[in-house]
Amino acid sequence: MLKKVMIGALVFGAAQLAVVAPAMATTDPSWYLGPSELGPGEQIYAETKAGAGGCVPDGPVTSPGLAAPIGWTIGGNFGKYGGFGNVVKTPGKYVATLTCTDGRKSTRPFTVTGVPPTSTTKPTTSTKPPKSTKAKPKAQVAVKPVGAPQTGGGAFGPMSWDW
Repeated sequence: MLKKVMIGALVFGAAQLAVVAPAMATTDPSWYLGPSELGPGEQIYAETKAGAGGCVPDGPVTSPGLAAPIGWTIGGNFGKYGGFGNVVKTPGKYVATLTCTDGRKSTRPFTVTGVPPTSTTKPTTSTKPPKSTKAKPKAQVAVKPVGAPQTGGGAFGPMSWDW
């Protein structure tokens, strides 16, 4: 009986794999690109894990919004591939592309934001350094205790050991 159950489970698993494997080849691989909004010239990170729904990359991540393609310089568990790059200084919406060794291509959007607004306060024109408003600290007098009564009587000073 156990032999029949084991053979049935094996056949069922093989049938499932035959149906799922071709479908996985056409799905979008799992990968991360972020953060999705960056300032001009900031750093962006790309990562995929081949053993966890990602793929084995066939070259770097490319985009017109990247200063240079993101190469894979980090490795790890589950077939991890990761790398850092910088975005361009021109604000806009861009799309990065990951190409896998099995022929799949996947894209992720990101945005390069504009330059943050500058402060509206005017700089001072005075050439003199500002005056300090802090009061000068007073000199401290050193006090040296002389004996046990002046130092608190030791570790058990407040306790009474008179039994």
